[in-house]
Amino acid sequence: MTSSRLPANLEPNALSRAVDAKRRRGVAVTDLTESNPTRVGFSYPSALLAALADPQSLAYDPQPLGLWPARAAVAADFRRRGIAISADRVALTSSTSEAYALLFKLLCDAGDAVLVPRPSYPLFEHLTRLESVTAVPYDLEYHGTWRIDIDSVRRAATARVKALLIVSPNNPTGSFLHRDDLAVLAELSAANGWPIIGDEVFADYALDPAPSATHVMAASDVLTFSLGGLSKSAGLPQVKLGWIGVGGPAAKVDATLAAYEIVADTYLSVSTPVQVAAPSLIEQGALVRAQILARVRQNLVTLRSHAGTFPAVNVLPVEGGWSVVLQVPAVRSEDALALELLEMDDVLVHPGYFFDFAREAYLVVSLLPPPAEFEQAVGRVLRRVSAGVTA
Repeated sequence: MTSSRLPANLEPNALSRAVDAKRRRGVAVTDLTESNPTRVGFSYPSALLAALADPQSLAYDPQPLGLWPARAAVAADFRRRGIAISADRVALTSSTSEAYALLFKLLCDAGDAVLVPRPSYPLFEHLTRLESVTAVPYDLEYHGTWRIDIDSVRRAATARVKALLIVSPNNPTGSFLHRDDLAVLAELSAANGWPIIGDEVFADYALDPAPSATHVMAASDVLTFSLGGLSKSAGLPQVKLGWIGVGGPAAKVDATLAAYEIVADTYLSVSTPVQVAAPSLIEQGALVRAQILARVRQNLVTLRSHAGTFPAVNVLPVEGGWSVVLQVPAVRSEDALALELLEMDDVLVHPGYFFDFAREAYLVVSLLPPPAEFEQAVGRVLRRVSAGVTA
């Protein structure tokens, strides 16, 4: 008997089953859902992982917030992005997912709730349920650009809500947090006693950000947590190093970190080798980050160029990140269209409902694949969608 915190239905969906069937038959599928940078042909420095073999890693010095040199390297990386933070306000984790889990343990009791954006990546549903916390959605609305619907945040507020989550840039909409929205959200958070948790893992991948784009730690009057890690910033999901930057009034930060240290000390999950290697990995990761940014920008230009000749498809504006949203005619369900693209064109895309879009019809594609593969695949997507409209 399994816990009720797990999904009741563990069966793969129709799209997953169809992908597995194709691959078992040896059919090459172009994956426009790819989010793993290690599988798409980037050039990693040959000695990038050498620091993991440093003899210092043989000494075990358990520090709940992480080893000081690694925390200092993360603080320097925050400053690279224009965020002033000291190393004593940085905590290391093994991943962003673990950072969420630890923060939910810190901030919430069983049955409490946190506010999460919609649409967004479906990981929140699992992370909250595993911590016996409820994810209560607030909306992003599209009116030429994606913005936070502030009224939906107000409507979602209850006494059980313990934190506000912001993803910037959002996955999949690619929308950054804007200064005027942050100002209002900070007021709401202060009035309700909510900390703000900012998932900023894609912050380095600015594509077309608005001048008003900002980061959560600009809300200096409320307790804030900024989440990041090597998975996205250096294209290294396999080395398992994430971090939390803590901002806000000094007394609140000090008290929060003292409490958080108890939670982190219970697990001590971050390996010593990756902590010792962190300064080198962060520094050399810039070479990979530059390749990723160039790739996603190139693929976005390609997509927009091709989509210009297919008026049935609208490439929605994207400010940053690795994904882009295509608005398509709702002449058939997103699921049916995604299955048709897979069966007929050997292209895998995400249907919009995967990200909890409020209505149909959207497709979400990754900008990570190699450019030649990407160009061919999006051409098939555009032709398939347009053929369905004219049929």
